[in-house]
Amino acid sequence: MGIAEERITRLHQLAHEATASGDFDLAREYVRLARRVAERNRCGLPKSFRRFICDECDAYLRPGVNARFRTQSGGHVVVRCDCGATKRYPY
Repeated sequence: MGIAEERITRLHQLAHEATASGDFDLAREYVRLARRVAERNRCGLPKSFRRFICDECDAYLRPGVNARFRTQSGGHVVVRCDCGATKRYPY
């Protein structure tokens, strides 16, 4: 694991902790920084991190706090952020 991947992992942890404590602006800043690190080093964000990020407003999503997570009968998870953005992925 390179330095960039380690930094992205640490930023994921920090965003999770900031959202848990209610500091959504700080969590958003961590998400933006992680995206910037991934772009500069040409490595993608891990799937476990991407699934909890809003593509529209860069918020770190917490089920029941600032996002709705629903399952559909077709085998999809629908994630809706407070900003109104919707994301779907199979499970």
